[in-house]
Amino acid sequence: MPELPEVETVRRGLAPHLVGRRIVRVDQRRPDLRWPMPPDLVQVLTGALVTDLRRRSKYILADLDRDASLLLHLGMSGRIRIEGEALGRFHHDPSILTRHDHLVLTTEDGTTITLNDARRFGAVDLVREGSHRLLAALGPEPFDEDFTPARLVSALAGKKAPIKAALLDQRIVAGLGNIYVCEALFRAGIHPTRASGRIGPERIARLHVAIREVLLLAIEAGGSSLRDHRQTSGELGYFQHSFRVYGREGQPCLRDGCGGTVRRIVQSGRSTWYCPDCQR
Repeated sequence: MPELPEVETVRRGLAPHLVGRRIVRVDQRRPDLRWPMPPDLVQVLTGALVTDLRRRSKYILADLDRDASLLLHLGMSGRIRIEGEALGRFHHDPSILTRHDHLVLTTEDGTTITLNDARRFGAVDLVREGSHRLLAALGPEPFDEDFTPARLVSALAGKKAPIKAALLDQRIVAGLGNIYVCEALFRAGIHPTRASGRIGPERIARLHVAIREVLLLAIEAGGSSLRDHRQTSGELGYFQHSFRVYGREGQPCLRDGCGGTVRRIVQSGRSTWYCPDCQR
C-alpha cells in the first residue's frame, strides 16, 4: 500500500499537468473500484478547472472551480499515467495493461491522465461541502506545524498499544504505514513492542524527528518501489535502497557500533523489522 512518500511523489509529478488546467473530457470505464464511484462523477468533472492539487494522508485531492474536490486513492496497485503530444516521449511501462485503465481525464491541451488499478483496491470519489468520511478522523500531517513533540506525547499518553500499532493509527498521525514506521522506530532507537504510554518525552521527541527525517528522505528518493509503485514518469522510487531495517531480516544492523542482527516479528498480522540490540 503506498504510504505518504509514494503518494506525495505522485502528487508532485501530477501537479504541473493538472493544476490550472481544465478537464474537457472524462472517460469513466467502470462504475466502481473499491467502492462505487459517484453517479455524477463525469458531469461534475467535465469542464471543471483544477485550482489546486493537495495530499491528505494517503489521498490526493484535486480542488475544482466548483463545490467539489476529486479524491483519489491508489490502493495497492494504482498508478497514474500521464501522456500527451506536448510532453514529448513519455515512458510507458508495457507491464501496465490498458484493460486496467479505469478513469481517463483529458485536459484542454490534450494531455491524458489515466488511473490504472489492476487490483481495484483504490478509490475515486468527490468531496463536497464539509468533510469526507475517509478524511474526517485523520490526525495531523507529519510536516504540519501543529504536529509537535508535545502533541505526539499527548496522543500516546496512557496508551497500552505497542508503539508500532499506535503509529499506524491514522488518528495519531496521518500518512504513516508499515515501511516508514519500522524505519522511524529504528532511527529513534525504540523497540516496536514497547507500550506507547511508557515511552518518555525525550524519546518521543527523537521519534518525532525520526518520522520527519525518514519521510523527507523517502520523498526526495521518489518513494519506495517494492511491487507496484511508480512515479508518474514511470520511474521507480529509490528509497528501498536506503532501508535500515525493513526487509533486512538476518542481516547486520547498520547502526555504527551496534553489531546486532535485524529480526522480523509479526504484529497484528503485519511484519515488523527491528534490531533487538539497539532498539529498546
